[in-house]
Amino acid sequence: MKAEMKAELADPEGAPPPAGPYSQVARVPLGAAGTLLMVSGQVAVAPDGSVTAPGDMAAQSEAVLDALEAVVRAEGGTLADVLNIRTFITDMDALPAYAAARRRRFPGTPPTSTTVAVSALFRPGAVIEAEAVAVVPARRAPGTPAGAPAPE
Repeated sequence: MKAEMKAELADPEGAPPPAGPYSQVARVPLGAAGTLLMVSGQVAVAPDGSVTAPGDMAAQSEAVLDALEAVVRAEGGTLADVLNIRTFITDMDALPAYAAARRRRFPGTPPTSTTVAVSALFRPGAVIEAEAVAVVPARRAPGTPAGAPAPE
């Protein structure tokens, strides 16, 4: 008898609200290994829904990585749990600004990565969007803040 894998879609508390009609994260339980997270693409959106720093790759890169981190943290993980990041940018000449932000957030061995140039993103003024895949160890349940003690 095969075990059935069931994914759950969610908008975790503490994460930025989605910028459209989609879920922020898909969770797939991996048993003792933890939980696989597939985090939706994040753009630099302010709480009022406006794009943060239109056209500014450096500022938007920081905001996008903040948003990814907030979703992963809301699920009990950290950026160290990120296995893969896929990034879409509108100007490859601005790649160094994004790369600098990534180096600060992923010191040491970085996650696997794909970066693709696109002609535009869904929000005018947005120059970067990134999505991620992470595995949160079983010792941290979804919704448990990173750094919280492991359950007994």
